[in-house]
Amino acid sequence: MQLIIRNASVLDNNGELVQRHILLKDGLIEAIEENYATFPEDNAEVTSIDAAGKLVTPGFIDMHVHLREPGFEHKETIESGSRSAAKGGFTTIACMPNTRPVIDTPETVNLVKEKAEAAGLVNVLPYAAITKNELGRELTDFAALKEAGAIGFTDDGVGVQNAQMMKDAMALAHSLDMPVIAHCEDNSLVVGAPVAEGEFARRHGLKGIPNESEAIHVGRDILLAEATGVHYHVCHVSTEQSIRLIRQAKSIGIHVTAEVCPHHLILSEEDIPGMDANWKMNPPLRSKRDVEACIEALEDGTIDIVVTDHAPHSEEEKAKGMELAPFGIVGFETAFPLLYSEFVEKGRWSLSFLIERMTKDPARVFGLQAGRLEPGAPADLTIVDLSKEQAVDPETFASKGRNTPFIGWKLKGWPVATIVNGNVVWSEQS
Repeated sequence: MQLIIRNASVLDNNGELVQRHILLKDGLIEAIEENYATFPEDNAEVTSIDAAGKLVTPGFIDMHVHLREPGFEHKETIESGSRSAAKGGFTTIACMPNTRPVIDTPETVNLVKEKAEAAGLVNVLPYAAITKNELGRELTDFAALKEAGAIGFTDDGVGVQNAQMMKDAMALAHSLDMPVIAHCEDNSLVVGAPVAEGEFARRHGLKGIPNESEAIHVGRDILLAEATGVHYHVCHVSTEQSIRLIRQAKSIGIHVTAEVCPHHLILSEEDIPGMDANWKMNPPLRSKRDVEACIEALEDGTIDIVVTDHAPHSEEEKAKGMELAPFGIVGFETAFPLLYSEFVEKGRWSLSFLIERMTKDPARVFGLQAGRLEPGAPADLTIVDLSKEQAVDPETFASKGRNTPFIGWKLKGWPVATIVNGNVVWSEQS
């Protein structure tokens, strides 16, 4: 089966929008041409999409998501999460192992892969846990997990508290040419705290999560990465102090990469309107100074990529309030419109800058074949209507999760179709 995308607006090498016609065949991009006269006509084996006036990009890549299955299917399933990802324009996602059971054996890695394949929507890449049950006491079988298809090792959701355990993990991962992806948090500084240390916490009489709780682990792990040579990737960076350490590490050649979430680029703790747990996430919303530091770090390359940290919870769980509700917000379906509206529309970023942070750069950091719009690349594409404006309405989400602080925000730049392996897996028309 062949698919032709006619009249697509694509970014050229100079970051300018030009019109092209794209032929997809056998799961790959076959050709990108100014004139489609040489393309086959529509027939039983060839279909076409008219993308006139719409942007076509490599499919977005999200290297930090929570699909909740196995164990928490009331929050999300691999199928519902994959559908939500597709609706947000994502064609490749990497899921975290903090499920129940934890993804810490080849059997659970295979379960995730099988469920994703059965869903038939987006490419799902499973991470495996660093330690058994994410308890920080015993390393998992890295070699067997790699063989099963894990793409890296992380105890996301909790930080590895023991430095020797983390050093051993890094050394083992390096020997297998695999990355270690770290949730950086010193538990001794955060127990019982639902929000960042700051004015909101003081005003509401809450214990606050200090910036140093993240930065202490970042600094420790950078030193361990230098000692072991591992590719060390920092999850959801949120503090000025962490950024300073990462920038210094990169400047002296340590193999460290980092990610940031849209909410840490747009919201600060000053924006939290009250004790609504849809504003509770980990890392928490921090100061305006931290927000600006994150933006500048993404702009100068200290932070490499954007991720969503898509973290669905049930409405009943979030209704428990700021102190008792679980951390996390959903992110797939609002990520691109948020960043496009807040940074591209307002003139701070170019469109090509944003697209690269969500496609080319995640592929580079994790050695993926995706993220390119060129002949021979995987036929994973996203079609976006940059002029489409609508309000964020959680009731329309494909995700089971409705937990977002962006309810009612009017945004532009909504995905309208997502193509994976040459097949349309989601379209606003369907």
